[in-house]
Amino acid sequence: MEDVISRTVRVTLPIYGLGCGGGGALAVERALSKSPGVKRAYVNPLTEMAYIEYDPALTGPERLADVIVGVGFGASSVDVSSSGTSDAR
Repeated sequence: MEDVISRTVRVTLPIYGLGCGGGGALAVERALSKSPGVKRAYVNPLTEMAYIEYDPALTGPERLADVIVGVGFGASSVDVSSSGTSDAR
């Protein structure tokens, strides 16, 4: 049996026009969670930020921002805060 190392990257993306209503945040969170490579996604409607953990081999900030735009909100792929971690499995 061989060990597989999976790399996880965290990124925080601003969302524009979200407002503090929970419906939009939930829609964005669901869309991000269904995107290939996304391991976790959380959207805070008060700060209008998306906190995402993903596999960089499968997706990246630009694609994640495109998912947010596809839901109907503005997004920036500018990496506000990211850190890489490795998870050995």
